Amino acid sequence: MITDYEWPLWRDAKLICGIDEAGRGPLAGPVVAAAVIFPRFFRAGGTVLELLNDSKQLSARERTMLAPAIKKAAACWAVAEVEHDIIDRINILQATMLAMNDAVISLPTRPDLLLVDGNRFKTDLSIPYQTIVKGDSKVFSIAAASVLAKTHRDELMVAYGTQYPHYGFERHAGYATRAHVEAIRQHGRCPIHRLSFKLRQLGEKP
Repeated sequence: MITDYEWPLWRDAKLICGIDEAGRGPLAGPVVAAAVIFPRFFRAGGTVLELLNDSKQLSARERTMLAPAIKKAAACWAVAEVEHDIIDRINILQATMLAMNDAVISLPTRPDLLLVDGNRFKTDLSIPYQTIVKGDSKVFSIAAASVLAKTHRDELMVAYGTQYPHYGFERHAGYATRAHVEAIRQHGRCPIHRLSFKLRQLGEKP
């Protein structure tokens, strides 16, 4: 369990929403955000959710196992995507903020407090929020959101791997691996690449 940060907050807020994103850094595909609310004073003891941690510290198998358990245990959850063309138009930071806000708006229940991974958040929603650096390793609901965002995006990129087989999206999820850069060198960019993300390896200038 990673709820130590949350216990004091639950004295004043009944519905605490953890928020995290996946896919800020890749060269292709959407940025995805998830929002998760657990029942007040939720405990994961004796369940698979005891394994829950920052999604980057979990194996793909563990994330795949945890995602349905999170969805079942949560009071509610939502995932939102912002596509590559919008990322190119408004930049990745603003697109990430948009995805996070869209995830919250998509929840069937309005939370009392938002806990956001990282040190920056921007919203027009009239909901109090706190940003928490490394929140996905400190806050249970943020860790859950991290897993849902990551697994959702990975599933999307596997599907894109079938649609655009030259690029290996199912293996690297759009990140700038050596194989991915070489595929861009040989085949150019495909319709889901972020054109605003330039590659020095290809002599591209920002």
